[in-house]
Amino acid sequence: MKIPKRVANIMILATILVSAACSNSEQMRIMSYNVHHCRGIDNNIDYKRIAEIINRTNPDVVALQELDSATKRNNGKVCINELANATKMDASYTSTIEFGGGSYGIGLLSQQKPLSTKTIALESRGEARRLLIAEFEKYIVCCTHFPLNADDRKASAEIICNSLKEHKKPLLLAGDMNCHTTAPEQSELLQMFSPLNDPLCGTYPSTTPHECIDFIYALKNGNTFKILGSEVLYNDSIASDHLPLYVDVEF
Repeated sequence: MKIPKRVANIMILATILVSAACSNSEQMRIMSYNVHHCRGIDNNIDYKRIAEIINRTNPDVVALQELDSATKRNNGKVCINELANATKMDASYTSTIEFGGGSYGIGLLSQQKPLSTKTIALESRGEARRLLIAEFEKYIVCCTHFPLNADDRKASAEIICNSLKEHKKPLLLAGDMNCHTTAPEQSELLQMFSPLNDPLCGTYPSTTPHECIDFIYALKNGNTFKILGSEVLYNDSIASDHLPLYVDVEF
């Protein structure tokens, strides 16, 4: 049967619109992992073990916390460089404190090299804390490790919200938040962010995980996020005192 020209044109236009909609969506896997300066619960410092977990998970970006850089306890090794070499990923690092002859901080490993990175100081009456921001072509990923004090966490959440509220790109925040989603100090953060991982799946401590304090969030800035999958890697309980987690997301 011959299709009328007008109907055919409508069908072609619909196909183009569907193709355009599909081409505007992006899928990525983001991972968060507090690596405990790559020292496992067996007390062995093992960069290869952490790198193997990352390689097996194959994330586009992984946010890392508790990274030593040239410290005595890590025999002068730079954690982020050891992991970058073993995973063939680009490394971004920011020091939060001077420690043990070197420094201690947070970082990102990514399949793509960021267009730019910057750091923002957070509130903490103990050891200093920071937010690491990496901008990529189609999205932004931030890494942090929140303070131990609840008031400092609330103040840090306010700093993060004020610092990131103007960003228009899809933005993901990942890290060790040292509290769960029902904690009062998270209320400020959750006004602007939606958690993407399941808070009922514990991440700490690694051998008997009874609480979720590691999170991946999406900034509520008008972009739509669809969770395609999420997992806490319970089988990898030896490599660190925290469990790694990842989220597959489409935006």
